[in-house]
Amino acid sequence: MKFTKMHGLGNDYVYVNCFEEKIDNPPAVARFVSDRHFGIGSDGLIMINPSKTADFEMEMYNADGSRGEMCGNGIRCVAKYVYDYGLTDKTQISVETLGGIKYLDLTVEDGKVSLVKVDMGKPKLEADLIPIISEREQVIDEPIEVDGKEYHMTGVSMGNPHAVIYVDDVKGLDLEKIGPKFENHERFPKRINTEFVHCIDRQTVEMRVWERGSGETLACGTGACAVAVSSILNNLTDTQVTVKLLGGDLQIEWDREKDRVFMTGPATVVFDGVIDITEMKE
Repeated sequence: MKFTKMHGLGNDYVYVNCFEEKIDNPPAVARFVSDRHFGIGSDGLIMINPSKTADFEMEMYNADGSRGEMCGNGIRCVAKYVYDYGLTDKTQISVETLGGIKYLDLTVEDGKVSLVKVDMGKPKLEADLIPIISEREQVIDEPIEVDGKEYHMTGVSMGNPHAVIYVDDVKGLDLEKIGPKFENHERFPKRINTEFVHCIDRQTVEMRVWERGSGETLACGTGACAVAVSSILNNLTDTQVTVKLLGGDLQIEWDREKDRVFMTGPATVVFDGVIDITEMKE
């Protein structure tokens, strides 16, 4: 199987051009290629497919083989792939995802995509649509008890579910311990992506993320969007926010008039390769 390893701010996936390749068991392949010791090493697998409703389809799987609805860093890499590898010559494209069709603007320098701006669509705030079990219609600054400690969360769906938690110090968090307890908490019927956030000022926040099915990653595009929306809802920031992640910065804007979230950030090719998937144990 031919593949390309790419990352958006260190959030790395194995990308497969399924105009040319065929994958019979994507969950098993995702687990195999994601293994950082016996495989390629990644946060998951992303298949670039033909689409009947958009220019391309992004079919993504987490490192544990579970299907993901949407990935903001991943979709930027899809945009770079289809342009840089000659699948399109357009600088405005649409990509079908389980989280809906997304529209992307590509910035091209010296024949290669350097930045991608993604229209991430409307944030969903209704608890039952995220989904989060709550007595309120929206989950904003709502208490939740995890491992005997009370936190306050704000729930946002950007095509996938997020719980945003504000803390005084993101660097000192024991994320390996607390992350899985949020992810599998009984209030999240489809599990949850959890962002732990510290507000630096009205324009800047820093975050770490525990991604459902993948663990801590260096960046999460949908998570950064959810953090911006949450921070604006809680009146902690203005409508344009720099979100500082372990892998770098994303620029997020929530256009309240249009009720759409825009994310701008880089995408990077690491290497191309070929891997024998007939040797998989599954």
